[in-house]
Amino acid sequence: MREVNAALTIAYRDVTKFLRDRTRMIFTFVFPFLFIGVLGSSLQSNLGPQIGYNFLTFVFTGVIGQALFQSTASGIISLIEDRTNDFSQEIFVSPISRYTIIIGKILGESIVSLSQVIGIVIFGYLVGAEISLPQLISLIPVGIVACLLGGAFGIIVLANLSSERSANQVFPFLMFPQFFLAGVFNPIKKLPLLLDILSRISPMRYAVDFIRGVYYWGRPEYDKVVLLSPISNLLIITAMFVAFLFLGTFLFVRNERNR
Repeated sequence: MREVNAALTIAYRDVTKFLRDRTRMIFTFVFPFLFIGVLGSSLQSNLGPQIGYNFLTFVFTGVIGQALFQSTASGIISLIEDRTNDFSQEIFVSPISRYTIIIGKILGESIVSLSQVIGIVIFGYLVGAEISLPQLISLIPVGIVACLLGGAFGIIVLANLSSERSANQVFPFLMFPQFFLAGVFNPIKKLPLLLDILSRISPMRYAVDFIRGVYYWGRPEYDKVVLLSPISNLLIITAMFVAFLFLGTFLFVRNERNR
């Protein structure tokens, strides 16, 4: 119970920080407007009749997966801030597992990410994205999986970064190309060889495709928009999560001890 309470306390701290960050909360609602409302609607009018499915809904599901993955991964950057003000060293000398600390961070940022998606769902519904209540409910456990993968990815990326400035420089370089390699806004069933290889090693691809696989399950356009079956995506995500979590935590703890 001590480990559980510690993880929940760390998670609660991150949720509280989000609620006090008005800039981040405003950006939560601006983002879906730009990408679903503007980009999705314009491409739907131009490409929809040609590709044979609702492109607005395609972008909508992609943005949900991208937002869950990126928001959780980006939230882990607060570990760099905690390192700067020595908060991380204070909690790392406490008598709890190092993995409990990391899991608490991922849990807190996952809760924040899931709350952000509420705004995306509401906006998507207003602009005409197709979503029913059963589909929305089915996306909740899938969204949690996407958050966990994003958090683990954030841990391994930030583990060897020494400052918040370096994190702000490196992280967008690793994140933004995945928007297109993961097929958030564009179909990626047919890509040139080099882009296909880069796409397959992009973790966001599997989070986005996992959400689309569950969302489009049983629908006629399933084969047109889904790359792998939900089971295959879940297995890949599980393997990535375990590898990222253990290696990232090991590197982060080692760097903390060497400070």
